[in-house]
Amino acid sequence: MDDVSAARVLLRCIDLTSLGDNDTEYSIEDLCEKAFTPYGNVAAVCVFPKFVSLASHLLSKNDVKVATVVNFPNGGFDIEKTIRETYDAIDAGADEIDAVFPYAKFLEKDYDTCEFFIKELRLATKGKQLKIILETGELAKSSVIANASKLCILNGVNFIKTSTGKTKVGATPEAANVILETISTAPRVRVGFKASGGVKTIDDAKKYLILAHTIMGGKYINPSSFRIGASSLLDDLLNVIKRGY
Repeated sequence: MDDVSAARVLLRCIDLTSLGDNDTEYSIEDLCEKAFTPYGNVAAVCVFPKFVSLASHLLSKNDVKVATVVNFPNGGFDIEKTIRETYDAIDAGADEIDAVFPYAKFLEKDYDTCEFFIKELRLATKGKQLKIILETGELAKSSVIANASKLCILNGVNFIKTSTGKTKVGATPEAANVILETISTAPRVRVGFKASGGVKTIDDAKKYLILAHTIMGGKYINPSSFRIGASSLLDDLLNVIKRGY
């Protein structure tokens, strides 16, 4: 696929993200405005919970979803706090919840705790999209990433996401390949995939587009099953489309 065609596809699959310490209402307003382009709209805008209500208001009359993060960024295991964050976010207007997996517990082989965490979140997000952030850079080993992905799939998550973007290692093609291969061989093959953490240019994003297309097929490449979480990627895609190469 040439860069212009890829850019047009990727644009519709972006979760346009701002999760910075310096976020303000004004910066979130600018972010929401950027979600609409002459070449189509992004899939979602992802903001901290305190900005969900504002984003929901600004995006209420279109098809751009509002996403937010819970149990973020450290992925601890305070399930009561996480569920409370989730309910509050949904009440404020969130369509999608990106929850950090308790990866330290998984590395300790406390699988029951991790499964309980996902099941409780799945109940709390009924009717909404649940994305589980594995933090693949911390899980590190392919076999561990695969097993964590299987746990997510078996417990009904909508998307498996690579990382928070807050650790040393963000998204990598190697981790993405493991997740996508695991999804492809599971009974629930429509589980989505989201690459996030260091995806800044079309060259970065195309790696995940090609991987997903190769493993899952062309029909998988749409916002209902394929996302890229990014903040600066949109500008690069727009530049590629505008210059035509």
